[in-house]
Amino acid sequence: MQDQGRSTRTKTGGRIHPHANKKKHQLGNNPTETQFDEPSYRTVAGRGNTSKIRALATNVANVTTEGETERVEIENVVDNPANPNYARRNIITKGAIIETELGFARVTSRPGQTGQVNAMTVDYEPEE
Repeated sequence: MQDQGRSTRTKTGGRIHPHANKKKHQLGNNPTETQFDEPSYRTVAGRGNTSKIRALATNVANVTTEGETERVEIENVVDNPANPNYARRNIITKGAIIETELGFARVTSRPGQTGQVNAMTVDYEPEE
């Protein structure tokens, strides 16, 4: 999300001049919006000589059920409480409900930040 900064006007309408330009670390980035598709990744620089791997698209998930973790194919994005349009557009974010061969699972990781989809199986009834 882009940081918009403070208003350029005072409450009486006077102009506020910025004391400095924004630094690189003060700028935001657009959300990654990981798609359900063939795997695609991008590496971006982070602060402190670190890097992040962003999942632009993925079709596999690490699903945990009863203490056992398996790498399975994602079949569909069923629901996304972050935004109803995300489920229609097959966008995977943290909290999204995905359909796998092990059943329904809730995403517990942030694929746009970590580059992988980790999920736990849940009891879910799709709304028709």
